[in-house]
Amino acid sequence: MIDNRTAPYAATVLRIALGILFLAHAGLKLFVFTPAGTVQFFGSLGLPGPLAYLVILVEIVGGIALIAGVYSRIVALALTPILLGAILTVHGPAGFFFTNPNGGWEFLALWIVGLIAVALLGDGAYALKPTPAATRPALAR
Repeated sequence: MIDNRTAPYAATVLRIALGILFLAHAGLKLFVFTPAGTVQFFGSLGLPGPLAYLVILVEIVGGIALIAGVYSRIVALALTPILLGAILTVHGPAGFFFTNPNGGWEFLALWIVGLIAVALLGDGAYALKPTPAATRPALAR
């Protein structure tokens, strides 16, 4: 049974935690690897280098949107392909465990589950701009 009194706060905690993770990963690309280094890394994976700029931008905007509660359901679904791409190109070949060399895909899989949970649960409490009912998944209406 779901406690309808506390569920909105649980959704908020999850939404904010996921947003912080996206900002942290964007910060890693900006301040540790640098944008130029991230572009070079994307190129080494056979991806178009400039795609790195788009990924950084999406992580920043998506992270802020999740933290603020701006169309959280839609943003959560939109961020999922970023993580799937990371699994398919970098972390998947490294195996399941994140402690493997090059990091496995277990953490990213859990992160995707969290995003799907936000998409299904909704914006939660204190959302600045909740997702309109017409664009919510059918199960969440």
